[in-house]
Amino acid sequence: MTKSELISAVAEKTDSTKKYAESVVSAVFTAITEALAEGDKVSIVGFGTFEVRDRKEKQVINPQTKKMMTAPASKAPAFKAGQALKNAVNK
Repeated sequence: MTKSELISAVAEKTDSTKKYAESVVSAVFTAITEALAEGDKVSIVGFGTFEVRDRKEKQVINPQTKKMMTAPASKAPAFKAGQALKNAVNK
C-alpha cells in the first residue's frame, strides 16, 4: 500500500475528503517523525511501538572497491508490532 492508497482508504473509512485525509495522515507521520528525532518512543496500544535504536560502529566491505572501511555509529528508526497487530496478521 502506497501513501496515496492509504490516504484513499482513510478518506473512505472516515467518510471525508481525500484532501482532509491527506492532512491527517501527514500530521500523524510528522508527529511520529518529530518524536523519534527527539529520541522519544511512540507507543500505539494494540498496534505497535516506534523507537530509535543505536547502531554501533562496524567494519564493512565497500562493494565497489572490495576494501574494508568503517561504517560510523548511527541511529535507526525501528518498529515493533504489538500483539493485536500480530494476531490480525496471523488470523
